[in-house]
Amino acid sequence: MPKPRGRIVETTTFVDASHAANKVTQRSHSGYILFVNRAPVIWYSRRQNTVESSSISAEFIAMKTCIEAIQALRYKLRIFGVP
Repeated sequence: MPKPRGRIVETTTFVDASHAANKVTQRSHSGYILFVNRAPVIWYSRRQNTVESSSISAEFIAMKTCIEAIQALRYKLRIFGVP
């Protein structure tokens, strides 16, 4: 990995899930938006693959998906030398 150089970037993320939003399949929807220096970089909105029994578990799955995207973005920024 190259040494970080330049300004530090600020990342902000908003995550949400709606439990059993689809009345037919009872699947929840996940969504997040990821900002880098107040500019939207990643937007995601999809139906979850599994049927969750509570809103907490639907939110947890949405958060897990978002954290994976954050880790991938941080890795890519680090490759380019962004701290």
